Amino acid sequence: MLDNGTSKLLEATMEIAPSLLELLKENEEISQKFNDIEISILNILNFQDFLEKLLFEIGEKFSLPYIWICIITESPIAAQVQNITDSTLLKTATAFVSKKDFLAVTQNRCTPLLANQDLDQYKALVPRFPDWKIGSIAIAPITLDGNIVGSINQADPDKNRFAPDIDASLLERLAVKVSLCLSNVTAHERLRYMAFHDSLTGLLNRGVMERILEREFQRASRYELQLTLLFLDLDDFKTINDTHGHDMGDKALCHTADCLTRLKRDSDVVARFAGDEFVVILPSTSRSRAAHYMNRVKNLLAATPVSENNTLFHVQLSYGLSCIQDTGIHSAKTMLKAADKSLYQAKLLKESAKKRIFNPNNTGVYPQNP
Repeated sequence: MLDNGTSKLLEATMEIAPSLLELLKENEEISQKFNDIEISILNILNFQDFLEKLLFEIGEKFSLPYIWICIITESPIAAQVQNITDSTLLKTATAFVSKKDFLAVTQNRCTPLLANQDLDQYKALVPRFPDWKIGSIAIAPITLDGNIVGSINQADPDKNRFAPDIDASLLERLAVKVSLCLSNVTAHERLRYMAFHDSLTGLLNRGVMERILEREFQRASRYELQLTLLFLDLDDFKTINDTHGHDMGDKALCHTADCLTRLKRDSDVVARFAGDEFVVILPSTSRSRAAHYMNRVKNLLAATPVSENNTLFHVQLSYGLSCIQDTGIHSAKTMLKAADKSLYQAKLLKESAKKRIFNPNNTGVYPQNP
């Protein structure tokens, strides 16, 4: 027979047992929801689908009014996320913040932060446009290769939804899983990027350029539109490498790529062809407008010399061009060959001009680059 103390303890246990079972059941359901989210994002290998699926699944399964991501602007993934411009969801569910501000807000912690007091201090992590009524907030930092790159954030008008004393272990587990998936997505995106871009300059590579040129040639032919192609290279590039070293040669190539890109229109395409050669595709552009573009590029190069370790020099280039209306142009390949030939002729004119300069007995008008 049970003594009085044991009997009372048993009675108390019986009273709280249903509550404990209910709590265990609730935790199991929450855990299953987190597991479902992990499975849904596990095999996604591009940034847009990954982020959209992540935000949708969390918001849907937990009936959250506010769910968004915050990206540190100095992080390796910031540029890729910023380049996603066709996602309605991500436009209002992404915040970008400096590393300094992010670490100040999160107090440099790697574990989830829950708060329902003094919420103004977290404004830097909230997207600019939405007018949200936030009563409580949960911030779960995410990492890439061990470095914090941002956070998954949840908020609710109810101040008790994310009270600081709530167990955040499942949220921390989700953040770890997201970080691992993010690493896979980033690696895949890098491989895909390298398949389409030049590794040094970041421009489109030759193969992609040729496919775009074929597409633009067919479109211009069908609708009788203008199309101009520029083929260019750096003057005395071998001398730059031999005199200043290959690092400076690489810097000259990147500087040229930057100037070409900075002055182009959205519809124009700049690509690295090979070595120090570049190609620019200019849809709906006449020969004179293409020449005007190249003059602007030359002026920009003249105004911005390349410098490093007390070494200073100006990048100069030569170019040739071809237009779809030119005689003998009947395909994208012949258009490219014509522009290449035009560049070769421009280089010959420059060499001829140099010889005249070094020969004082030679007189006459010096040829000009087209």
